[in-house]
Amino acid sequence: MPYDFDLYVIGAGSGGVRAARFSAGFGAKVAVAESRYLGGTCVNVGCVPKKLLVYGAHFAEDFGQSQGFGWTPGEAKFDWATLIANKDREINRLNGIYRDLLVNSGVTLHEGHAKIVDPHTVEINGERYTAKNILIATGGWPQIPEIPGHEHAISSNQAFFLNKLPKRVLVVGGGYIAVEFAGIFHGLGSETTLLYRGDLFLRGFDGSVRKQLQEELTKRGMNLQFNSDIERIDKQADGSLTATLKDGRQLEADCIFYATGRRPMLDNLGLENTGVTLDRKGFVEVDEMYQTAEPSILALGDVIGRVQLTPVALAEGMAVARRLFKPEQYRPVDYKMIPTAVFSLPNIGTVGLTEEEAREAGHEVVIFESNFRPMKFSLTECQERTLMKLVVDAKTDKILGCHMVGPEAGEIVQGLAIALKSGATKRHFDETIAVHPTSAEEFVTMRTPVAG
Repeated sequence: MPYDFDLYVIGAGSGGVRAARFSAGFGAKVAVAESRYLGGTCVNVGCVPKKLLVYGAHFAEDFGQSQGFGWTPGEAKFDWATLIANKDREINRLNGIYRDLLVNSGVTLHEGHAKIVDPHTVEINGERYTAKNILIATGGWPQIPEIPGHEHAISSNQAFFLNKLPKRVLVVGGGYIAVEFAGIFHGLGSETTLLYRGDLFLRGFDGSVRKQLQEELTKRGMNLQFNSDIERIDKQADGSLTATLKDGRQLEADCIFYATGRRPMLDNLGLENTGVTLDRKGFVEVDEMYQTAEPSILALGDVIGRVQLTPVALAEGMAVARRLFKPEQYRPVDYKMIPTAVFSLPNIGTVGLTEEEAREAGHEVVIFESNFRPMKFSLTECQERTLMKLVVDAKTDKILGCHMVGPEAGEIVQGLAIALKSGATKRHFDETIAVHPTSAEEFVTMRTPVAG
């Protein structure tokens, strides 16, 4: 019996759309089901709107710094409603582009909640479809711990649609989403507190990077509360919120924003009708070919919990399409040397191993570090400093990791990622002539290792 489709994709986020489009391009008959919005987390409530808000938050500093260069800016006023409306318009445009990409590549789009009935059958909107392969690309969903009063808190999903900018914001969490949103709220003028239960935020990032960001955020006047956790949230008669901490202290806020992790989105997906297994954290278990314990069902992206980044989901989607329908072009995704950025203010850019990871892996390392006040600030009162760091293998001279905190860190590290992926050594960096005057040139002019 022939199947209705060669591939049925559940979830039209970055990974699902990439797998669907390219599979259709390779001649497969493909359908995609989406119950929410085209483009997934990244386009709708993730990287794209977040970066637009980060751009918005940066202007307060730019206006202030312009005076050192002879400008007299008028009285600057910020209107949250305008930013959100313009952001929404751009996201709607991108949704349309995703729709066109799918439809124009010959993919059948089903809008509704898809449920797996058996290893080769999906039900959506009361209809059943059979498929040779089913791909789960349903992504993740923010989680708010179920403490008393948790219903008064918001997650990143709601933060993009707030009616007005809260005067006092309490951001809870220590990952990149918490740090980025704290920077957004603070930059736009909210009185911002960042609260994290650990010693220092951004666990897993290089120690120098974490300390540098802590110093910069403190300089900017953000209230950082480490080793702190909320026990309960109470809503007051005037609508404000009181967070009672585990140590008994109370913090007042108009908005409490949780960024304490994301769970795989598997609600009502029908996995119990298949042999698909989950790992201890609840993510879908797959092998190196993205195949689950049920041979006809595959999974990729945030739902498998490997590296939860949009470009990684795109690479996984490409790998799945090639393996199924163009095997001669298949090559596995290489998870080493994945560059990433945190759009905190200032930005973080990083690729490769942290100093701690390199030492743990048994490398004998030499560390090069530069900590300087960029030229752009020389005519201003701004005391922000930029950090650049290289982790080098002492035996092979290979650069194992590259880290930066400062303006445009993501833009700079993207280029360096190509060098690290190609196996660049410190000598290669030393022999590269600098682009002067730039901040980026520091990466090729660091000559003296730091003592340590």
